[in-house]
Amino acid sequence: MSSDTPLTDLWLERSRLDGMMLGAVSYGGFLILTVQAAIALVQRPRHGGKIADHRFSLLAYVFITFILGTIGFAANAKYTEMIWIDLRDAPGGPSRLIEEEMNYSINIVAISCYFVMEWFMQALLLHRCFVIWNWAKYVMVPMIILYIAMIAMAILVLVESSAGAIFYNINTELAYLSLEVGLTVTYSVLVTSRLLSMRGLMKQIMREYDSSTYDTIVLMVVESAMVYIAYAIVFIVSFGMHSYVSNLCFLSISHVQGIAQLLIIIRVARGRAITRLYLTKQRIPILSEQQGLKRVVQVIRLYPGLEKVAETEESTT
Repeated sequence: MSSDTPLTDLWLERSRLDGMMLGAVSYGGFLILTVQAAIALVQRPRHGGKIADHRFSLLAYVFITFILGTIGFAANAKYTEMIWIDLRDAPGGPSRLIEEEMNYSINIVAISCYFVMEWFMQALLLHRCFVIWNWAKYVMVPMIILYIAMIAMAILVLVESSAGAIFYNINTELAYLSLEVGLTVTYSVLVTSRLLSMRGLMKQIMREYDSSTYDTIVLMVVESAMVYIAYAIVFIVSFGMHSYVSNLCFLSISHVQGIAQLLIIIRVARGRAITRLYLTKQRIPILSEQQGLKRVVQVIRLYPGLEKVAETEESTT
């Protein structure tokens, strides 16, 4: 069946519809993991471990991000209906409604919810990073600056969008995405390098030390971060090139980021992640009364978060 609609407009409409379907699939995964995370946070781990630290804060995070993600998804789903059903006879047809989507307040609500959701997710990343680095100021200051800059860019995007600008022509959005991905990459590098360094020092203290805990956490951080980073890079490149491929990622990228965070939360709740309590109360058997204690002191000087270990070993010797 022939159509008088230009092929470019058909590709735009297809990409928007396919993007909405991807958004629905990713939201389904986000919903399932949200339920699993909530259950894991209110139950004890299977092997009798301790309930995750700050579980009420994590429950609040899970609840808030889920509500924000649900509102954003519902708004996008409603506008998709408007494009092809409620407003299908509008001048310019569906393609114009897609290009000028920010003229409708429902889309401002959707992007606002997703922005706030992303702020919460990045704040959780920062907290994890600061705990691993024992709240070192030389790590906190630049990371907080990046975080504030990211929020500022998001606010500028909302201001320009509210003024009726075409979303894919807003260069500030590209800066926001770059800052967000850069913050995630920086977090991953800082956390993995810290944990790998700690693992190396622990092995120096005990040759037969079981480093599986550190290995598991490093893999968890890298795996969860890489999924979002790869997805975000595709979105950034296509957005910068003004390609309709960005429509495939736009409606699901926040869900993908939320899924990556929930996977970590579930492991934390089940006692398979490093927390501040682990860093401060882990016992380190010494190899000898002099050599072992000397090595423990060296570790403590490099990692102030292990200061309680010194008290334990001093009382032992």
